Amino acid sequence: MGVTYKYFGAPDGATAARVPVSMRPEELGGDELGMGGLFTKIKPETVAAMVLTGIEGIPLHKVPPLELVVLHPDYAVVKLPMTVVDPLRDIAEESVGAAAFIWSTVPDRGGPRDAFDVYQLLHEWQDFSIRLHEAGHQPYCLVWP
Repeated sequence: MGVTYKYFGAPDGATAARVPVSMRPEELGGDELGMGGLFTKIKPETVAAMVLTGIEGIPLHKVPPLELVVLHPDYAVVKLPMTVVDPLRDIAEESVGAAAFIWSTVPDRGGPRDAFDVYQLLHEWQDFSIRLHEAGHQPYCLVWP
């Protein structure tokens, strides 16, 4: 049994904290405005590290921690720092490719095949970042087993 992550946007922590109460995880289709969220098996810590190290050039030990919004026996909601999604909005195609390549060279990664998967993931996150920005929302993640 694995953990599932549903990324969504909300205007503030109070709204994000109510999302799990108002919707079961399988009903979560997007952010608070009904736009598409992001549903993945990638941990929020990994996404933060991928963007901040691969695109922003921040050393891994300087990646900021996630903020816990709600801890419930059945789920948790965490807030990602805006520094994780903001850099993705305006980067060029070459930067997405370079970040994917850099991340694929991390010792426990699988090389070129992994680089392509990371490249696709970063594009999904880029779209998600643009939607969040247009809605004036912050990024959150609903985590449940």
